[in-house]
Amino acid sequence: MIGETLALGSAILWAAAVINFKRSGETMSPFSLNLVKNLIATTLMLPTALLIDGLNFPVLSADQWLLLIASGVVGIGVADQMYFMALNRIGASRTGIAASLFSPSVVMLSVVFLGESLTAWQLSGLVSVVGGIMLISYRSNAREIESASQLRSGILIAGGAVFLMALCIVAIKHIIESQPFMWVVETRLAAGVLGMLLVAALRGRLKQVQAELRAPHHWRRIVIASVFGTYLAMMAFMGGYRYTDASVASVLNETAAMFIMLFAWMFLGETLSPRKISGVCLTFFGVVLMLV
Repeated sequence: MIGETLALGSAILWAAAVINFKRSGETMSPFSLNLVKNLIATTLMLPTALLIDGLNFPVLSADQWLLLIASGVVGIGVADQMYFMALNRIGASRTGIAASLFSPSVVMLSVVFLGESLTAWQLSGLVSVVGGIMLISYRSNAREIESASQLRSGILIAGGAVFLMALCIVAIKHIIESQPFMWVVETRLAAGVLGMLLVAALRGRLKQVQAELRAPHHWRRIVIASVFGTYLAMMAFMGGYRYTDASVASVLNETAAMFIMLFAWMFLGETLSPRKISGVCLTFFGVVLMLV
């Protein structure tokens, strides 16, 4: 149950971070905010790795080092930016629904490459969780899409981003399980930051990012949210994949949308519609099925 608990804990920590970001009222662009939170997490993870794992660095072949670094560059540096591109094209609600493809993608990849399988109860839980998240994410009054091509490209980009995230975590599961855990997390985070800086440089955005970071922001809330949403949540996220099947951990990670909605109701005063309440119940039922 350690892996399942960590996977659920990752979802709760990320949800708490999202609420802090919302309450901060910050004006930083998604790219800069993502870069800042990953930089904070990478900085905090270094002394954590030294404290827990010491100088016991991962012992990997050249191919395995390349795979781990690529997982960070692509999974954090590239896929996140694709996700933000989709947000700009098709809006949060449609992108949120596309994000529900994460757990089915992990399940499919885990069956093909890791030889994992789900019981009938767990398959039912997967369907229930994904259905609940889609109910929570869907909005009938979502903003209009300018053209059919924009909708198609946005959905393809969002789906591609989610698939890349799934592929990058499944590809290194054997490394997560067998190597010093904190150094694996630190290496992946650092590679993700380097990947983001590379993307910014190629797009000529480094000066824009520097200007944004010099401007006044709600740094206290940003730092708190970064600690919860990246530093702690990343450890819990990868710990879930270390101690349980990737397919199970991915389904439990999906519950973040449910916790975000519940925390928004509790702390931000947002309303709960009957549809959202139904989505929460369906998601919770799916989690129970996954854990039995």
